Amino acid sequence: MNSPTDTRPEDFSSRPRPKYGLGVDLIGAEEEALVLDVLRRRDLFRYYGSNPAQPPPMVARLEQEFRAFLGVEHALAVTSGTAALEVALAAAGVGPGDEVIVPAWSWISCLTAIVRVGARPVLAEIDDSLNLDPAEIDRLATPRTRAVLVIHFQGVAAEMDRIVAAAQPRGIVVIEDCAQSLGVRYRGRPVGAWGDLATFSFQHNKVATAGEGGMVVTRVSRYYERAVRLHDLGNYRAYHATLVPATEPAFAGGQYRMGELTGAVALAQLRKVEAMRAHCHRLQSRILAQIAGLPGLPVRRIPDPEGDFGYEIYLLATDPAQVPALKERLRARQVNVGPVTGTAPQYAYPQVRSGLAHTPAASPFRADQPWPAPGYRPEDFPRTEALAPRCLALPIGVLYTEADADWIATSVRAVHQELFG
Repeated sequence: MNSPTDTRPEDFSSRPRPKYGLGVDLIGAEEEALVLDVLRRRDLFRYYGSNPAQPPPMVARLEQEFRAFLGVEHALAVTSGTAALEVALAAAGVGPGDEVIVPAWSWISCLTAIVRVGARPVLAEIDDSLNLDPAEIDRLATPRTRAVLVIHFQGVAAEMDRIVAAAQPRGIVVIEDCAQSLGVRYRGRPVGAWGDLATFSFQHNKVATAGEGGMVVTRVSRYYERAVRLHDLGNYRAYHATLVPATEPAFAGGQYRMGELTGAVALAQLRKVEAMRAHCHRLQSRILAQIAGLPGLPVRRIPDPEGDFGYEIYLLATDPAQVPALKERLRARQVNVGPVTGTAPQYAYPQVRSGLAHTPAASPFRADQPWPAPGYRPEDFPRTEALAPRCLALPIGVLYTEADADWIATSVRAVHQELFG
C-alpha cells in the first residue's frame, strides 16, 4: 500500500483479471458427447439421414426441451438470432406498409429484420431500465402499427405486463427479442412466454452458444406453421404436421434450417442455463449490496430484481463526463469493463444513416427526403441520448468467483471515492 504522502497510483497489474464469458466458457464433455453422437450417426441434416426409418433427433430434441424450458406451445430452431427475427416478423404477417415499434437502443438486427420484411421500423425511447419505455406504445402507435419488437436488454426483462396491456387492445402483435436474455424471468414467467412470438440467439456471446443459431417460439399454432414454412422454402414436412396439422397454403419461404451439429451444441448449452443464471445472479446481488446508493453513480433499474440473469451490471453516472475516467481506473484495477454484446442507438448505425435496403425500391425510407428524417435523428430521442453516454457496463462471467465479485465492489467504491470525493 502506498504511504499517505505517496502520490503514485497503486499498481494492480499483478492481480489476475477474471475471464468473463457465459456458455462459451462451459463448453465441455456434454457438448462433445452430443456432437460425437451426431457424427457417429452421420446424420447432419435434421429431416433425414442414414436411417430413413429414424429421423435425426438432435434439433427436434432441442425444440422439445426449449418448449418445456419456457412453458410455450411451439418452438422452431433456425440458423441465427437474426434469422429468428425475420421469421417471427414474417410469421406474424408483417410486411410492406406496416410499422413496427422498436427501441432506439438495440442491436442492428432488430432494425434490419424489420426492413428485410418490407416494414418500417418506428424508433422508440428507452427508460432507465435500458429497455423499451412502455408508454412509447401509446405515443407511437398508428393504424399502420402491426407489431412491437421488445428487446430484453442484456439479461434484464422489459416491463411486459405494461407492454402487453398497451399493445393487445390495439391488436398489435407483441414480439419479444430474448437474444440476450435466455433464462430471464419477469414476475415469475420466463421472457419469451409473454408475447405472441419470441426469438432467441445461440451466437458466440449469448447466454447459451452454439457459435450461431436461433429459436422462434410462439403460443399461436398458425404462427408456428407459417414460421416453419418460412424457414424451409415454404415446405411443411411430416414432422411438423404431426405437431400442428397444416392449415396454411404453401408460399415462398427462405432457408433458415438448423443443422444437427448446431442443435447438439445448443442442446447441451440449454441444459446449463439455470446453473449459469443462479451463479451470475448470486454474484451480481453480492456486488449490488456493496455499491448501492453511491452518490452520482446509480445502478440501472431492474424492473424485477428476482428474475434478471445478473451477467452484466450497468452503472449510470449522473455526469457522463466521468465515464471515461471511471472506465480507465476500474480497468487499471483489473476489473473488466465493457458490454458483453455491442449495442448503440439505431440511428447511429451506418445502415440506418444511409436509409438504404439491398435495392432502393425495398427501403421503407425511400420517400423520406431529406434523410435522416424526423424520428431517425439523435435530436428526436433526448432520453436515449441522455442515457447512452452515462452507461458503464461491468460483466459477470460464469467463471467469476465470490472473491472476484468482492473485488469489483471494492474497486467501484474506491474509484468512486477518488472521483466523486
